[in-house]
Amino acid sequence: MTTPAFYYGTGRRKTAVARVRLIPGSGEIVVNDRTLEAHFGNAIDESDVRLPFRVTGTEGSYNAQIKVEGGGVTGQAGAIRHGIARALLQMDPEGNRLPLRQAGLLSRDPRMKERKKYGLKRARKAPQYTKR
Repeated sequence: MTTPAFYYGTGRRKTAVARVRLIPGSGEIVVNDRTLEAHFGNAIDESDVRLPFRVTGTEGSYNAQIKVEGGGVTGQAGAIRHGIARALLQMDPEGNRLPLRQAGLLSRDPRMKERKKYGLKRARKAPQYTKR
């Protein structure tokens, strides 16, 4: 069986969706045709996104091409991290599953924004009570 040209993983967090392709290379991460620093700036910690590579010991051996859409800065960063972890799992299921699972990188974060309810100002904030 031949080795595929790239490994693919889809990551999700809140309303953000990241499609990640890992290609053997020098460890460069490209998000929406920009560098990681240009896409996020100072808003997130870069080491947080690179955590799956560090956990599996593959830091600097794969380039990541990422398309991310939806959500905000934190949601997109979490989606990218989830997608990279899934792609690394596809690359080596036996070797990478345990370290990624122990670091908590394979489970999708289920926390979503609660919907607004009628009669309320937000999901739970009620209008001020007036006695008279």
